[in-house]
Formats: sequence, structure tokens, C-alpha cells
Amino acid sequence: MTASGVREEPKCVGIWIRVSTEDQARGESPEHHEKRARAYAEARGWTVVETYRLEAVSGKSVMGHAEAKRMLADLRKGAISGLVFSKLARLARNTKELLEFSEIFRACGADLVSLQEAIDTSSPAGRLFFTMIAAMAQWEREEIAERVQASVPIRAKLGKPIGGAAPFGYRWRDKKLEPDPDEAPVRVLLHELFLEHRRKKTVARLLNKRGYRTRNGSLFSDTTVSRLLEDPTAKGLHRANYTRTDDRRKNWTVKPESEWVYNAVEPIISEELWDQCARLVASQRANVKRPARKSQHLFAGYAFCDCGQKMYVWAASPKYICSACRNKIPIADLEAVYREQLHHFLVSPDEIDAHDRAAVEAMDEKARLIASAESELKRIEAEDETAFQLYAAGELSKEDFGRRHRPLSERRTQLEDELPRLQAQLDVLRISAVSRQEALGEARDLTTRWGSLPHEEKRQIVEAITDRIVIGKADVEITLLHLPEAGTSGGKATRPQGFMAATSWNRAG
Repeated sequence: MTASGVREEPKCVGIWIRVSTEDQARGESPEHHEKRARAYAEARGWTVVETYRLEAVSGKSVMGHAEAKRMLADLRKGAISGLVFSKLARLARNTKELLEFSEIFRACGADLVSLQEAIDTSSPAGRLFFTMIAAMAQWEREEIAERVQASVPIRAKLGKPIGGAAPFGYRWRDKKLEPDPDEAPVRVLLHELFLEHRRKKTVARLLNKRGYRTRNGSLFSDTTVSRLLEDPTAKGLHRANYTRTDDRRKNWTVKPESEWVYNAVEPIISEELWDQCARLVASQRANVKRPARKSQHLFAGYAFCDCGQKMYVWAASPKYICSACRNKIPIADLEAVYREQLHHFLVSPDEIDAHDRAAVEAMDEKARLIASAESELKRIEAEDETAFQLYAAGELSKEDFGRRHRPLSERRTQLEDELPRLQAQLDVLRISAVSRQEALGEARDLTTRWGSLPHEEKRQIVEAITDRIVIGKADVEITLLHLPEAGTSGGKATRPQGFMAATSWNRAG
């Protein structure tokens, strides 16, 4: 259950097993890695729905492997929302592919869990890992982009391809643009229909009705029609180097006109027809009143009245207001209360130290149990080997060997099942401890920088760590997310709990 009383659906995850031939020669069992990952998922209350096996596969390049493709397909269609593996080197040894995996998972809002490195991107520390990986990938892209960007204007002035598909109605042939015999007539018809009907949606509807489709087989839309009407390539003037892509925001912007490059190509419509359509488009745009941009208030969607209704900032109002009972709180007051709660993100220093000591003691105890189990397993394997050697030398009968081997085999199987469970419990404790420390550090840092952060960054922080804000008549109750406790209950790690705090506030003003 969340702090707001809504039951969470079980998180569905996959397990990634990649053990190379060299790893297997060193005695690393795929079964052991799978048991450990399953035990971790069970401890977190997750459901394992898929296992992806790349046994005896080198980590030099795995992105093209059939199992990797299957995993990414499951990720994109929502069948899994996380992937658990024993360590990063098991996911990929190739840094470029590791960055690609991270980017794909981040874009899908899914989590990566590396047990060895204590990385769980469903936790604060794990999200920091995502941020660092994304920063590395961004730096690499920017380095490449700078080199490519420097060559773009030169290639554009020479009329050479600079990337991207040819405009609709044209095709690249021998590195030159020429009219496409199939698409060019459709583009001519598009301009003629617009000149006749003067409505982009009507043009799109008529093209679709007559069976025409875009290059990728999609229906024409008014947006597509608008873009083609404004592209001067159709009248014989191909425009290049006029946009740049913002890789961080995944969109593009128009460069200054001084940087645009035009090259003459074979026209498919008359300049007169193109100009007539362009003037109509410009006239229609000038007459359209764009809707005012909606302001996004910091706590919109998170602020609730204690009567249960959401609270919003009405137009021209400096307060969050409940439409049901008219309870209200000034915007500035609520932000001040929220910042104060960030400052008191957890509990007193003494209690923090006590939690840390308890976490360390719990981890030490698990480590001792693991060491003991590993030692016992080695002893049993040695004793079993001795019995086998005696049997092979004829010093033990088949019956005597069976009596000695059976209990050792049973105990060995029990320990081989127990070890992954113990290691998974230790993984949960380690990741929880790291996550908790990271959350504390982030909170302390945020309180010092809060006033200087832009609105967009503050909103991202609110979305990342806030579950609910309940505003009463004289106090504000804030529930923050992802504050895992480093403890266990009944052999399983306790689920992350929200941190709830109530703060009184003064209604004056």
C-alpha cells in the first residue's frame, strides 16, 4: 500500500544471466546467479516474469544477441519494468553498450539492478547512477555532435547529403536529390488541394480518402501537410543546415537564417503555386490566436486538502485553494513549509546514527552467515570427494559409498539454495543503506540550493520524492517517498516507507 492508501501492483522484472565460457571454467554457475537474483526480487516483493539467458556468450557485444533483443522488446511493450543481474560486467563489458542499455531503460522509465555494485535505480542512489551514466553518454554524444556539426555547413554548400531522409516527393540518387516518380505527383496534388480548399485538415482527409499515404505508410495529418507546404524544395530550392537537434530534450530548433544553405534542385511544382500556398499558410497563422501557456505550479497534483479534495492555484490567485471547503494556503507559505521538511528529511542525528549502526550490524551478521555457509559447502565437497576416491580405489563398497554420499548430497543442495538467498538479503541491506545515505546527502544539499533552483528543477524534485501533501487548517502533512529502512522482517527486507511529517504554519497574511 502507498501512503495515500492505494494498493501498488507488483513490479514485474526480468533476470539477466550471462556467464561466459571463462566464467564457467572458474566455477561460476548460471544457476547460482539466477537463484541470487530471484531471491533479491522476492525480498523486494517483485514478480519475476522472464529470464534472459546468454550462457557461454562473451560480453564484448551483446546488444545484437537474440535474448538481448527479446529483453528490449519486453521492456518496450511493458512486460517488464526492471532487470536484475549479478554485476554490471554481466550486463555488458562494452562501455558503449552499457550506456545504450542505460539510456533505453531510462527512456522507458524502467530500473536496472546490479547486485554486486549495489545499484538499484528504483532507489535514490540508483537514480544518481542513472544521472551519471546519462551525463557520460551526453558528453560522448556532444563530442561526436561537435565534430559532425562542423562539417555540416560545408557539405550542405556542396549539395551533399548531411543526414536524414530526402523530403517527401524526392529521393537521394548518386548523392543528389531528384524527384521521386511515386511521391512527386502526390506532393503536387497536396498543393493543388490546399489552394482549392484552404484547409490543411481537409487536404489530409482527401489524400487519405483517395488512398495516399506518407512514406512510412501512415495517414496524412494536418501537421504533415503544413510541413510540406512550407518546405521550398518542391519549387526547386532545397533548404539545408537550418535546424539543430537538442539531444537532451529530444526536439529540434530552427537556426538563424544566416546559417541556412539553399541548393537548386529540380522543381516538381511551379514557383507561383508554391508562393500562393505559402502566403495562405502565413495569413492563416497570423489570424490564429495561440492559447496562453498554462502555468505549472510547484505542488500541482500533490497538494490535497484534509477534506480529501485536491487543491489548485486559481487564476490570479496567490494561494492553493480547495474548491469544496475553501481551505487555502499561500503559495509562498507552502513552499517554505516544504523546504523546511527537506531540511528535516529524516530524524535526529542520534537516531540516524542508531539506524546506521543497526544496518551495519545486520550486514555484518549476513556476511558471517554467508562465510559460514561457504565454508561448510567447501567442507562437504571435500568430504564427498574423499568418499568418491575411496569408492574408486575399491576401499568402500557401493552401499557404504551411498550411505556416505546421500546425506552429503542433500546438505550440499540445501546450502546451494541457501547461499543465493543469504546473498540476496545482504544485497537488499547494502542497497538500502547506500540509498538511504544518498537520500540524506541529496536532501541536505537541496536545502542550501533550493532558493537558487529554477522552477523546472524544483518541480522535478517534487515529482521524484513527494507522495502527498495534505493541508489542514493549521498544519501541513508532507509524505516523502523512497526512504528505505535497513532492516529485515521474517527473512525479507522491509518495503520502502514514506517519511511523513506534520508542520504547523501561521495563517497570518
